[in-house]
Amino acid sequence: MAPQAKTTIEREIKDMLQMGVIRPSESAWASPVVLVPKPDGEICFCVDYRKLNAVTRPKNYPIPHTDELPEELGRAQFISTLNLTKGYWQVPLDESAKERSAFTTHVGLYQFNVLPYGLRYAPTTFQRPVNNLLAGFGEFAVAYLDNVAIFSDSWEEHLEHLQAVFQCIREAGLMVKAKKCQIGLNRVTYLGHQVGQGTINPLQAKVNAIQNWPVPKSKKQVQSFVGLARYYRRFVPHYSQIATLLTDLTRKKQPNVVQWTEKCQKAFSQLKVALTSDPLLRAPNFDQPFVVTTDASERGVGAVLMQEGPDQEFHPVVFLSKKLSERESHWSVSEKEC
Repeated sequence: MAPQAKTTIEREIKDMLQMGVIRPSESAWASPVVLVPKPDGEICFCVDYRKLNAVTRPKNYPIPHTDELPEELGRAQFISTLNLTKGYWQVPLDESAKERSAFTTHVGLYQFNVLPYGLRYAPTTFQRPVNNLLAGFGEFAVAYLDNVAIFSDSWEEHLEHLQAVFQCIREAGLMVKAKKCQIGLNRVTYLGHQVGQGTINPLQAKVNAIQNWPVPKSKKQVQSFVGLARYYRRFVPHYSQIATLLTDLTRKKQPNVVQWTEKCQKAFSQLKVALTSDPLLRAPNFDQPFVVTTDASERGVGAVLMQEGPDQEFHPVVFLSKKLSERESHWSVSEKEC
């Protein structure tokens, strides 16, 4: 292990011991530690719980869909976002869970007293108290795990909404990370999107990553590109049809070294162009009617949901598409469009 990594681990262990987050352990369980660089340059101390998660029974509790939340605050005139500091650590573990959370380092074996990141049930366990915290605030506040958004139509309302949410956070004994907060803005970054004042855009940093993505040479590299592109599929007309040639390369029977053809390159370029041409969607207004337009091809179906704007023009709200199965591909055009 590199000296820098050892120093980082020792510092993290010391800090967590002082905060009471962890304690020395004699557990029969032990998971390894990994250090993951964060986008802001900081190093994130993580425990690789994959083997523990493989034998853990999941907890079923709904987590909001990352496509839906930007829509909820997209039409707002004033938006604030808050990031709950070490949110998972606000949830205590029972004794049996503490033993299973044990992790090994070069300075000894430790276990968590509170909910650590990386456990299979951690997200659903944390989403429940966050939803309880914001109960009754659904008209102006939403949360995806530790990412809270407050949205309002006027500045006066926004101040009232902020005060109400901050009061609940204070009473719950939670803290927010100041440098990750965005307060009282017209447009904010939220869950990989730029939202506000009636529009939704992909995050520019993600768009740049897609634009600069090199030609994939392995199945894993194709999966990584398709995974990032799929996150923004709502911005791409006929996404499923375009991406079919790339997703076919990731099938189990395909070789790990991909056979990159001209058609693959064309699909790769089409997705890049579609996602880097400043795509813009209108935030939906559920008090106004929508218009749906559909289209079909041999291998897929597509649709666009539109709504009339203040300029009397129709603007896209979301693009939808689906790859057809072998059986579905034999349907008539009318059936596909229906």
